[in-house]
Amino acid sequence: MEIKRDRYLNRLIERKWNGSVKVITGIRRCGKSYLLFKLFRDHLLSEGVDPKSIIAIALDEKENEHLRDPDVLYPYVLDLTKDRSKKYYVLLDEIQYVNEFEDVVNGFRHKQHLDVYVTGSNSKFLSTDIITEFRGRSDEVRVHPLSYSEFVSAFPEGSRETWDLYMNFGGMPELLTKKNDEIRSAYLKDLFKKVYIKDIFERNDIKLADELELIINTLCSSVGSLTNPAKISNTLRSSGHVSITNKTVNKYLEILEESFLFEKAERYDVKGRKYLDTPYKYFAADVGLRNARLNFRQQEPTHIMENIIYNELRARGYSVDVGVVESRVMKDGESEYKQLEIDFVVNKIDSRYYIQSAYAMPEGKKREQELRPFLKVNDSFKKIMIVGDYLRPWRDDNGILTMGVEQFLLDENSLDL
Repeated sequence: MEIKRDRYLNRLIERKWNGSVKVITGIRRCGKSYLLFKLFRDHLLSEGVDPKSIIAIALDEKENEHLRDPDVLYPYVLDLTKDRSKKYYVLLDEIQYVNEFEDVVNGFRHKQHLDVYVTGSNSKFLSTDIITEFRGRSDEVRVHPLSYSEFVSAFPEGSRETWDLYMNFGGMPELLTKKNDEIRSAYLKDLFKKVYIKDIFERNDIKLADELELIINTLCSSVGSLTNPAKISNTLRSSGHVSITNKTVNKYLEILEESFLFEKAERYDVKGRKYLDTPYKYFAADVGLRNARLNFRQQEPTHIMENIIYNELRARGYSVDVGVVESRVMKDGESEYKQLEIDFVVNKIDSRYYIQSAYAMPEGKKREQELRPFLKVNDSFKKIMIVGDYLRPWRDDNGILTMGVEQFLLDENSLDL
């Protein structure tokens, strides 16, 4: 079964021969190797590139074990590309198997007849360190688990059950080979424990292993809710688990972000045009992994849908913040300021959108409450409410666009309707 991942394939195509190393990053098992070795290679062949001009090396394979020595890999590739009158594509998968791979890759980058692409998926490439190593000399293509539109393409018949399946088990590509919920659940639990947690421990000097796992559970339980190191520390202390300092919590949060397991969305004061200090919101890279970590107990559709929307926006290349709008309200006969929240302030270059997520279509006063933050924003950027119901897009008298979540997810250009 071949799932098209045109979003990322096009980003690689756009970056061909730009003089930088193309570094494909993302959470493990999200499809980076498939993108590079299957989809991108097929594209090159379709463009008439000579197969001999594509140097594709999977360094995790036993047959290529000898190439993990930098003093073997470097001359090996140079020998295959010695004809400088030709152009070559060098695709190196699991480059972290090579010691001092940074020097090797930079050596290839200096050869003008080579276009270099690398990916990796152990503790080294799970972090953002690779981008630091090649700062100014690399171009990152971030790959995410399957979006809903990619996921649903594997089910040509389509159904509401497909949406429920995605809400429960997320978009890790290998899930599509699993035949029932029991197998899917076991796969995700093993993936979290035996791949992600193992890699984090191998990479970092984790002295409080149990505490880190409790922090992971806390983040999974609170996706879509405001939190910060102090709040997490207090939660762990009050629940009788552990006493852990705010500084240590913050360090572990940074480790989890670097592993691509979670992303942090900061709060942005829309009227004041500035970022605010804590708290923030954390979102899981994949809702299926989040659900599996909690043993599929805390299935709150409101927060899960919000997490899916966040991931889709990030996969489309937007920066995403949590909006804050200060408004004067009357309480007990006195005027006071109240902070209203906009779920997502979405930006890309000169485009901006304000988005509210509501699992159930709000009516009456509930709808007024959901829309109030929009009405307090005094600019003309588009305002959108995304609801869990299957709903064709429509606009109210204030110009606010309402659409169903599936319609939003299935249309790449849905924000511009």
